[in-house]
Formats: sequence, structure tokens, C-alpha cells
Amino acid sequence: MAVPKHKTSKAKTRSRRAANWRLVRPARSLCPQCSSAKLPHVVCPNCGWYKGRVAVEVD
Repeated sequence: MAVPKHKTSKAKTRSRRAANWRLVRPARSLCPQCSSAKLPHVVCPNCGWYKGRVAVEVD
């Protein structure tokens, strides 16, 4: 079994683990119909359009 040659410092270990704590904002795109922000590949919650047609009736 492999044995490490040197001790891994606390800073190295903590910086490696801290990489998973990053917060990533979800991608946003503009609706071509109403120009509101929406998630890509999802029906617009404001107007109900998706791929150039009405997909959902919005009240």
C-alpha cells in the first residue's frame, strides 16, 4: 500500500476541502417574450412561454 513521504499540512488539507464550499449561482437567461429572468431550458414563470410557444397558461 502506498505511504505518503511527507505530512500534509493543515493549510493544504483545509484549502482542498474548502473548494467544495463555494456557492455557485444558477445560470440565468432572458425570456424572449417578456424579457424577464428565467432558468435556461425551463418554461418562463412570468408568461408561460417555452421554445416560441405557450407551454403553460399563467393567470
